[in-house]
Amino acid sequence: MSATKLPHCAALARQLGERPTGTASRIKSVLLIEHTGPWPVDVRERLLTDAFGPGAPERMDELHVELGLRSLVIRKPGRNAAPSRPTVFAGGCRPGRRWLERLDINDYSDLAALDLPAIAEGTGGFGEPVDGPLLLVCVHGRKDACCAMLGRPVADALAVQYPERTWQCTHFGGDRWAGNLLVAPHGFMYGQLDPSSAEPVARAALRGEVALDNLRGRVGTDPFAQVAEIAVRERTGLLGLDEVMAGPVHADGNQATIEVRAGDTVFQVVVRRRPMGVHGHSLCSGEAHPHRFDVLDLRTAVPA
Repeated sequence: MSATKLPHCAALARQLGERPTGTASRIKSVLLIEHTGPWPVDVRERLLTDAFGPGAPERMDELHVELGLRSLVIRKPGRNAAPSRPTVFAGGCRPGRRWLERLDINDYSDLAALDLPAIAEGTGGFGEPVDGPLLLVCVHGRKDACCAMLGRPVADALAVQYPERTWQCTHFGGDRWAGNLLVAPHGFMYGQLDPSSAEPVARAALRGEVALDNLRGRVGTDPFAQVAEIAVRERTGLLGLDEVMAGPVHADGNQATIEVRAGDTVFQVVVRRRPMGVHGHSLCSGEAHPHRFDVLDLRTAVPA
């Protein structure tokens, strides 16, 4: 097949039957920086360098790996004039330690004074508390065309109903699951959304709940744990943010056992990761060899 006839990666994922379950990223906290101008492929790197100095993108990547702090560039959907002062949010997505604040800055140079490790590991106290959640939709088409093609319609639709909560953002991982949405500070990620399927996700988020359809998982947790939590939610119907919580993952290669607390009950879940046995090529990321997670066993363990 010629390159011009290849599908984009998100279309290929759908063609191959891939599902986004268990693919939420390692994010545990966020730093969201508004930039209304053009978004070249390296817009995040440029903005971080301007704000924090040379080497800042690499340092931020290290903080992401070590502490789970993810920096994202954001902007409101539609054409917007540059604000007199950029909007900057910081927040934490850990269960029991969620927080979201708007930081008081005059320009990007003020960001250099931030204590980034403290933001990554803290519980707030850096700015004005925000009545979340925020709906962050990846639309960075210069990085991956799928996010622009599939993310922008989602952001535009949500902005009609939730204009103060909806923001476009740069990549937070998983381009092939576009349209992608991160709910902050709830800490849940969704994929393969379109405008109609995104609306129930937003409604659930405003209720302080999780939507099960299109759920990638809880950010900052092991993929096996994400799959186990979702399976237990589907079994019990519990949708509260922390009504269902996975414990440690006991993995042996591509199989893991996880205890999941759901209300007053503890479930033992066995999850297996295996290749799907199909493959394909895309315009975005070359050849794909997808895998899937199977729940092999889900039973009551010990009453809490």
